[in-house]
Amino acid sequence: MRHLQTYRYIDAVSKTGSIRKAAEDLNLTPSALNRRIQAFEEELGTPVFERLPRGVRLNTVGELLIQHIRGQISDLERLKSRIADLEGIRRGHVSIACSQALLPYFLPRQIARYRRQHPAVTFSVLPRDRAAAEQELVDYSCDLALVFEPARLAEFQTLAVVPQPVHAVMAPGHPLAGRDSLRLRDCLRYPLCLPTAPFGVRRLLEEAALRKAETLSPLVESDSFEFLRHYAMAEELLAFQIPIGLKPPQGPGDLVSRPLDERDLPAGALLLGQLRHRALPVASARFADQLLTAFQAEFAMA
Repeated sequence: MRHLQTYRYIDAVSKTGSIRKAAEDLNLTPSALNRRIQAFEEELGTPVFERLPRGVRLNTVGELLIQHIRGQISDLERLKSRIADLEGIRRGHVSIACSQALLPYFLPRQIARYRRQHPAVTFSVLPRDRAAAEQELVDYSCDLALVFEPARLAEFQTLAVVPQPVHAVMAPGHPLAGRDSLRLRDCLRYPLCLPTAPFGVRRLLEEAALRKAETLSPLVESDSFEFLRHYAMAEELLAFQIPIGLKPPQGPGDLVSRPLDERDLPAGALLLGQLRHRALPVASARFADQLLTAFQAEFAMA
């Protein structure tokens, strides 16, 4: 415990890559922060940072140390959460890295439901693409990740798999809006607006087009699904989304969504997960249990 504050300082410097910037965030002077780190390095017997002309970065020893530090900080937070539970007080913090589709509807409902029962619990929700969300787990920057078509899974302990077919999204006046489902070849006859390469929806569409010897040629690309939905309405282009991120139509002027035929594009997988071998804080573990229940009620889970 005696090194815990220094651990937090080293973690802050590693994230900013700058002693000056970390000192500002920690409300310290750069010289005081530098002395604290140098004293720790002397006690450890080796440097943990490379001093560069513009900032610092972890060396090989530092990379090993930072995983130990983040594990220690996580363990302490879990202990605090358990102590709060013993006192009958549901406290804690839940940090979630997630795909954009979870932001508009699903997560706000689930977080509000949880906080009605445990109002002392706080949340951080971090929109991330699939690779970045997994990295947030490895860095202990988040407790849970909700990602569509994850990129690696090496350190990902899967808690739930939720099938999500890709839907085409369009204005109600679009020529395809009257159909119940769509073949990929039908969609490719019309102008497209697509998410950029890091996103799972784009990868699934590209793989499906390749199997059909077709080419995706979007007129508009963006890393914002909200923008793509609005643009599909503005110019009557086709956009694409998964059901968990879609609002049910409420009037004749709302966006229309139609699933792509699974003969062309099988459903993708939305995964809920945590860092492998990590014991979650109580609040995060209980929120994960709530998400599992919600998924089972709303979707056919694999």
